[in-house]
Amino acid sequence: MSIIVLLALAAQPCAAKKHKPQTDREYWCSLAYKTARPVLEKMAGGRLQAEMQVEVSPTWDGRDRRVTYMECFGRLMAGIAPWLALPDDDTAEGAQRRQLRRWALASYRNAVDPKSPDYLLWRKEGQTLVDAAYVAESFVRGYDALWMPLDSITKARYIEEFTRLRRVDPPYTNWFLFSSMIESFLAKVKAPFDMFRVNTAIRKVEEWYVGDGWYSDGPDFAFDYYSSYVFHPMYLETLGNMIDSKRGSRIDYPKYYERELRRAQRFGIILERFVSPEGTFPVFGRSMTYRTAALQPLALLARMERLPKELTPAQTRCALTAVLHRMYDNHDNFNAGGYLTLGFCGSQPGISDRYTNNGSLYMAALVFLPLGLPADNIFWTSPAEPWTQKKAWGGDPFDRDHSWKDEIRTKDKY
Repeated sequence: MSIIVLLALAAQPCAAKKHKPQTDREYWCSLAYKTARPVLEKMAGGRLQAEMQVEVSPTWDGRDRRVTYMECFGRLMAGIAPWLALPDDDTAEGAQRRQLRRWALASYRNAVDPKSPDYLLWRKEGQTLVDAAYVAESFVRGYDALWMPLDSITKARYIEEFTRLRRVDPPYTNWFLFSSMIESFLAKVKAPFDMFRVNTAIRKVEEWYVGDGWYSDGPDFAFDYYSSYVFHPMYLETLGNMIDSKRGSRIDYPKYYERELRRAQRFGIILERFVSPEGTFPVFGRSMTYRTAALQPLALLARMERLPKELTPAQTRCALTAVLHRMYDNHDNFNAGGYLTLGFCGSQPGISDRYTNNGSLYMAALVFLPLGLPADNIFWTSPAEPWTQKKAWGGDPFDRDHSWKDEIRTKDKY
């Protein structure tokens, strides 16, 4: 046998070496890191507003384009905060988390420092109320890792900026919850807060509940995903913040929380059933450029380990993973700078609403909430299972569905 043949045979094991397939968690982490890095790396260095490749809707309504940067930062952080809050470890994932957390803490400081080039647009547009709520939500979701380490000056600046947002008169819609999210966070951190704004939001949300897990966005029902984008998560977290604050009022916050949790669980069942065998879900209503934010309540319940009994962690993980693969694997959802691009599944600027910029799209990061569960949690380690539609369309047994009604009744305590 010639030396050439021997050398060729010796090289074969390296050339033919099989790569270990990615686990679901590794795939999620890689996608979360890809989404977050361009934003946080630039903002930590005070360069986001100078260098982000901004896109706005073809029907842009003319508001100050600088709203883009707060939308981008707040919504991204609301999605990845639980992941960054995990303890440090020596894994490759742990190294990514540490890096992102370091950038995030620097970005939080720059966001409220008037001397920073990346000081956000806190005091001009009413839109600021929306995205300040997502910033507050990110602090709630990563409290010990993202709020507590901030220096006293930065914390004081956030409290001042949040308080100043009382200047905004919210529309008679889901915007009430943006006010309640901010005010209840202030209550949680023992800062002065507006009880009336919190309780009014709670009362209006209760009036707008239409049954079977769905909320109306104001007095008129709209068939869209705002029960996912805003209502279930921010209502649940508003109530949780008030429980944590230990501030009493006429409203029985724990009882309301338990009822809303059950509503969210019912809605989670519906969302899981929306996922087709191919990993798609129905596209309807406003703001579809928010992509996977439509599945936020399901992701949040998984993160909380409060999935309804009808859904196993494995089938939930597999359904969400199938959606991520279907949306991101074969379509270019990022522009040349690495930022999300206008569209739903790829670049589709024509579907943008008049208020949409590509900072708005970081709502998509809200699907990453289960990354806040450690890698050894059953959500990640349990063997793969088919989700409901995969079983149904595969001819396999599956659970029948049914309508659901509230069993918890509430009234003012006094």
